[in-house]
Amino acid sequence: MSDTADLLKTPLHELHLELGARMVPFAGYSMPVQYKSGLIAEHKQTRESAGLFDVSHMGQLQLVGPDAAAALESLMPVDVIGLALGKQRYGLLLTDEGTIIDDLMFVNRGDHLFLIVNGACKAGDIAHIQARIGTRCQVRPLPDQALLALQGPQAVTALQRLVPGVQALVFMTGRDFDWQGAPLFITRSGYTGEDGFEISVPAAQAEALARALLAQPEVKPIGLGARNSLRLEAGLCLYGNDIDTSTTPIEAGLNWAIQKVRRTGGARAGGFPGADLVLGQLDGSRKLERQRIVLAAKERVPVREPAPLENLDGQTIGQVTSGLLSPTLDRPIAMAYVKPGYATLGTELFAMVRGKPVPMEVVAPPFVPTRYHRV
Repeated sequence: MSDTADLLKTPLHELHLELGARMVPFAGYSMPVQYKSGLIAEHKQTRESAGLFDVSHMGQLQLVGPDAAAALESLMPVDVIGLALGKQRYGLLLTDEGTIIDDLMFVNRGDHLFLIVNGACKAGDIAHIQARIGTRCQVRPLPDQALLALQGPQAVTALQRLVPGVQALVFMTGRDFDWQGAPLFITRSGYTGEDGFEISVPAAQAEALARALLAQPEVKPIGLGARNSLRLEAGLCLYGNDIDTSTTPIEAGLNWAIQKVRRTGGARAGGFPGADLVLGQLDGSRKLERQRIVLAAKERVPVREPAPLENLDGQTIGQVTSGLLSPTLDRPIAMAYVKPGYATLGTELFAMVRGKPVPMEVVAPPFVPTRYHRV
């Protein structure tokens, strides 16, 4: 959107302005891209201590009813029915052609499933879910909930002062908590590769909670710029850049997100949109046209999307979908799609930047080791 007057605002909008944030349009919202300290400082703050992100633009919803798990499983190639109470899992909504409508997180909260979807996709996601399974379960959007992400090695230290007991959570689990009478649902997860938490809080209490977190000595506010550099260092896809309705889960290298029970030969194999193609690509009976890879540059020349990729013979064989200079490594890194023959680790490719070739090497993700709290 070009007219800022048309942009939506999160419950923390006035706080962002007070903190000196530079606001930009994102997913239809006015969002902070960075604060006064700048992207590099914010990135390092999250890697070394703790950073607070406003992610209230994202969509939150509940699926309610005894058939909710089976219904959601009919839309995704993942195990929903077998997800234990209090556990969280990564999921993929697919088109009938097997391409990715959105990626999301979902939690089994006992009497319902709790979903978090991407902000730019949430209206379409909710409409899709309602149209496909709305007769099998209740689809309840939660527009009055804000969402905060507290990420970094000191996130648990800061949060447990305000919300005792959160330290007992492990990666990809969640449960209900209370803060000064406000009901919170907190998961130990995030989008940075660091230990951290995502906190669903009533919008009316979001600013007070954010201020309380920012009052902790370990915590500073972090904008979208550092969120992007952190997730790329962690090797995580950004919807709209690295995955979309032109990519299948297998092209995107998201095979790990498809549990055995949903694969060929599994107890509940198939039964999701585009299953023939997706499972065919997974077991090798259907040909891949391209594959997602991660690249590290051999020269200190930033490589950004949508830079084309060439082989040693100067033939175009792919394109960068995300790229920047890694603040942690001080080295250009990127994600890209290439023809399958160029996805082998160690393969040298050339990104074309302003007409000049920048040598890059296919490497294994993540660029920076993840530090999730698993035990």
